[in-house]
Amino acid sequence: MTKLGAALGGTVLATALTATGGSAWAAPGAPTAAASPTAVTKLGQADAANRLRGAGITWSSSGNCTNRNNAHCTSFEQINLSTVQGAITLKNASRCALNITGGTETGHASGTYSHWNGYKLDFNPNTCLSNYITGNFTYIGRRAGDGAPQYRAGSGNIYARESTHWDVLFYTCGC
Repeated sequence: MTKLGAALGGTVLATALTATGGSAWAAPGAPTAAASPTAVTKLGQADAANRLRGAGITWSSSGNCTNRNNAHCTSFEQINLSTVQGAITLKNASRCALNITGGTETGHASGTYSHWNGYKLDFNPNTCLSNYITGNFTYIGRRAGDGAPQYRAGSGNIYARESTHWDVLFYTCGC
């Protein structure tokens, strides 16, 4: 199955304003337009890789590459700093081995809070990580589109168990 196929239905509905601009609606846990916006800090491939490696987080790709424009690669180019920090927070809190299998490369579902826009990472679903997520976060139901079971951390970050990986949406660093 391709990353795109695995991620179908995985896009969290983006914040949308009504035609009058008077009110906002967002998916549960998503930041709203009413919240004070903060600038998103983007990282390059080398900076993100160094931070993740320093925390003991590994990554892999079917193409053994990091090209953002190749769906067979695992790229961190243009990833949000808070997403990298969120992965490091997850590693430290869970004490599990983390292996990233999807980053900001093409081939994932689109949307505001997407892989391409630097908000999501895919993780290998080892037993330690799966037990940590299901045992510590709140089950919030199945995701529309693909039916992936979803769990919400206290930080608001969303963990969806897709068929081959954990698809994690980092709204915040979870620090």
